[in-house]
Order: sequence, then C-alpha cells, then structure tokens
Amino acid sequence: MLNYLLICRSVTYAQRTARALDRTGITAVVTRTPKELTIDGCSYCVRIPGRHMTEALVAIKNAGLPPARVFAQSENGLFGEFSDEE
Repeated sequence: MLNYLLICRSVTYAQRTARALDRTGITAVVTRTPKELTIDGCSYCVRIPGRHMTEALVAIKNAGLPPARVFAQSENGLFGEFSDEE
C-alpha cells in the first residue's frame, strides 16, 4: 500500500494537520520524519494512506496548513518526493 508523508515545520503543525484530516474522515498518524528525509535535523510528519492524497491536500489547504514537503512511500519502503505536477 502506498502511503504519503506530509512533512510539517513543527510538531504543533503536524498535530493540527492530523486533526484537520481526522475531521474529514482521513486517518492520519503523527510521527517523526525518517532521517533520510530531514533537512534541518529532526522534524515531524503526518502519514496518510495513498488513496486519500487528493482530498487530504484540499483539506489541509482549506485549513491553512500546507506541508513543507510531501513524500510518497512505496510498499518496499522507498521514498520519492511528490509534486502537484504528477
């Protein structure tokens, strides 16, 4: 199953993002960002199922909580950065 990681600028933003997604019925889990994806040391992300990506982006945009970066995580655990052009 494909998952997406919404990288947030702080744990507070990750928690707010997860709550906004939960309100729309999207299961969201706040977790530490994997080391290979961090730029500025430790950070937090919100993990969501791939099937909800489009509606999740709309929900967090409407809540004023855009992610710093978005990564797709494949079934084999590899990451690829997501862009709106895909």
